[in-house]
Amino acid sequence: MKPLAGLRRLADRTPPRRERFVDLLRAIAITAVVLGHWLVTVVGYQDGQLTGRSALPDLRWAYPLTWLVQVMPVFFLVGGYANAASLTSARRKGRRAGDWLVHRAARLVRPTTALVVVLAAGAGIARLLDTDGSRTRLVVWFAAIPLWFLAVYLIVVALTPVMWVLHRRYGIAVPAVLLVLVAAGDLARLHGDEAWGNGSFLFGWLAIHQIGFFWRDDRLPTRRRVQWAVLAGGATVLLLLTVPGPYPISMINVPGERLHNMSPPSLALIALFTCQLAVALLVRRRAERWLRRTRPWMAVIAVNAVVLTVFLWHITAAILLTAVLHTLGVLPAPAAGSAAWFAWRLPWLAMLTAVLAALVAVFGAIETRGTRTPRHRPRLLPTPAADLLARPAPRLVLAVTGLAAVAFGLLDNSLLPRTRPAPLGFPTVALAAYLAGALLLRVLRSVPAPSPDARHPSAG
Repeated sequence: MKPLAGLRRLADRTPPRRERFVDLLRAIAITAVVLGHWLVTVVGYQDGQLTGRSALPDLRWAYPLTWLVQVMPVFFLVGGYANAASLTSARRKGRRAGDWLVHRAARLVRPTTALVVVLAAGAGIARLLDTDGSRTRLVVWFAAIPLWFLAVYLIVVALTPVMWVLHRRYGIAVPAVLLVLVAAGDLARLHGDEAWGNGSFLFGWLAIHQIGFFWRDDRLPTRRRVQWAVLAGGATVLLLLTVPGPYPISMINVPGERLHNMSPPSLALIALFTCQLAVALLVRRRAERWLRRTRPWMAVIAVNAVVLTVFLWHITAAILLTAVLHTLGVLPAPAAGSAAWFAWRLPWLAMLTAVLAALVAVFGAIETRGTRTPRHRPRLLPTPAADLLARPAPRLVLAVTGLAAVAFGLLDNSLLPRTRPAPLGFPTVALAAYLAGALLLRVLRSVPAPSPDARHPSAG
């Protein structure tokens, strides 16, 4: 009863002007990603060894369905709205960009560090037991799949103060330029120059994130005729780009495809996002009215409280369940697309949900505590050092450095081949960079920045 009472208190304290629909979209996006990964996974045996892969190459008829379940653009849209709201609130309170970055990163880095440390520790134990290094690396690689996305999002967060300034000054020109850069990257990829398209990992997600700024400013279309026109236009472009055009129909990466729509984001994915944005605007008012009811809003609060933990650990849940079923000798391995495979989806989802719930029960508190500021600075930190870290310029530089180190560690891990042995499952440099960046951000968060009144003694 205590958790329900706490959720009810949070629901009752929600400011009237809060746009609850944004929180609902975040919960839907992450839940769809988790369910999509679970449903599309094929677990079986090859040469007596456990294997895991995507079922999409065997389910070509399902490619159009990926237009409904590819919701990562929605997450970046919501991120843009939330980051703009948080940054403007911080600036109204007199907080600088560096301090905002430190506190914004806390919710993201703390639960991520828990996953990284657990995986590295598990790999270390496996090494002591003389487990094959390539198999250990493969397990860590699968469990760390969510981290590549988080690395990109951390970079986007670090750029938010700059992108917000550009938004205020140049408006729609900013996402327009980013869209042109995505188009240039797509053109290069279509001509076989894959490396030139890698910039779209940043440009594409930044463009979508930037639209969240317009949502926050109430500068998106409000007339339903315009919203329907945007939906029709986005759908038309999407059909032209994929059916007769050069882009794959699937909005989720399919192994073996010449071009991918999601990594990096393509013009086709941007067209899909346009449709998603139009649908969101069309249902926005009705959803807001529904979320004014206590129970639906409590459910949204509950999911969002641990949404990152759910995202980070959902692949680990699948690995743990697979290992248990394999050890017991009861792991089914039906062919992808067969009747037995589809029948196995329901019990598979039910068991995965139970395992993930247990993991969230263990690690969820790390996320819910992620935004709390420590009451006292560490005793080992000298006063002169604390004073230096509290100054705006050093704080900003060190915050960006910490985020860059964390993002580098996550990206470098994703680039290491899945079966190349590593001492702790992660590349040594990547793991060191990540932990150093996370520690730096933790130290910065333990040193509160001076209050606006302290910086301006004449205030008031």
